[in-house]
Amino acid sequence: MSERACASTLAALLLAGSAFAAETPNLGRPATPAELGRADISIAPDGGTLPPGSGSVAQGAEVYAQKCLACHGEAGAGGPMDRLTGGIGTLTTARPVKTVASYWPYATTVFDFIRRAMPPTAPQSLSDDEVYAVTAYLLSVDGIVPKTTVLDARTLREVRMPNRDGFVAAQP
Repeated sequence: MSERACASTLAALLLAGSAFAAETPNLGRPATPAELGRADISIAPDGGTLPPGSGSVAQGAEVYAQKCLACHGEAGAGGPMDRLTGGIGTLTTARPVKTVASYWPYATTVFDFIRRAMPPTAPQSLSDDEVYAVTAYLLSVDGIVPKTTVLDARTLREVRMPNRDGFVAAQP
């Protein structure tokens, strides 16, 4: 192929490519603020965005038995999935046990994780009341909250986890 033919072919390809690139597939639409709000369910450690609702330890024991026990075992002691309870004071030992009680520094982020990811077969299917209740139940198993506790947006922020001071904030 001559140099002139190559240049012509290249120009034609570039022109065709730019015409194709100018077209958009026109799929979807911008998300509405309401749709974005439903997707933005993050709960920060300070608990400032906790939703309305509440749940007691007793209610949490019922929800846990129905929706969590099969994976996490009796009282969160472990099953086919991770152990959730126990392990307080083991992080500095030769065999640390990382659980909700021993490792997590904020109860608000426990709520966030349960709400976002549990149960794994139907994430985000628990109501906010059920999440408050399961959080209360799990925290009661290790004595972090009394068995009479009812958690809500205010009381959950007040819970002090055993490993609260076990993390160092990143410096900018």
